[in-house]
Amino acid sequence: MRIGVLGTGNMADALATQWVRAGHEVFVGGRDEQKAQRLAARIGGVAGHGSLPAAAGFGEAVLAALPYGAGADVVRELQPVLKGKVLLDCGNPVGPGFRLLTEGGPSAALRLAAAAPGAHVVKAFNLCHESVWRMTPPVFDGQPLAVPICGDDEEALALARTLVRDTGCEPLAGGGLDRAGLLEATAALFIGLWVAEQADVRAIAPPLACATGARAESA
Repeated sequence: MRIGVLGTGNMADALATQWVRAGHEVFVGGRDEQKAQRLAARIGGVAGHGSLPAAAGFGEAVLAALPYGAGADVVRELQPVLKGKVLLDCGNPVGPGFRLLTEGGPSAALRLAAAAPGAHVVKAFNLCHESVWRMTPPVFDGQPLAVPICGDDEEALALARTLVRDTGCEPLAGGGLDRAGLLEATAALFIGLWVAEQADVRAIAPPLACATGARAESA
């Protein structure tokens, strides 16, 4: 698969590295093309590096690894090139105090979709720190990490599921793109618990057997 990467930060680095290892062709693009070149050299084996428009035009899938404040503006500029492509949004609109910056408005993913209405936006990969995506594979207590994805186009979702599996993870259906805001809010909650409380967020949910009202066996 041909994958364009918009951005040169840690998430771009981690996910692109996994996809190159899985045999995909990756093109790294950034506003600063020298940063894109350095990232491509660090990853190794990439198909190329250059500008953001070049990266958007390269792939059938495009990863938007961009800051929340800049993402929609960048995507809007690239709208003609992104038409018909799968646009993966891994970003989190989380600000100081672990506040959700989109509160009261559309999610970051929906803002990208509005900025590039011809693209098929899928929300994925936003619930973990970039260090998790560098693990080969991310397996905890013998169980592969599950990655919820949200989107409206079935072909785009199928492609996203493939890219999730290529990181060693298991995709979970998170619903339509209108539910992407739930993933972003979950990230804000989790980040606050991890950082401020040093809490293991896995402890806040009951086992699946009890999740829908089944009673635990009495002692």
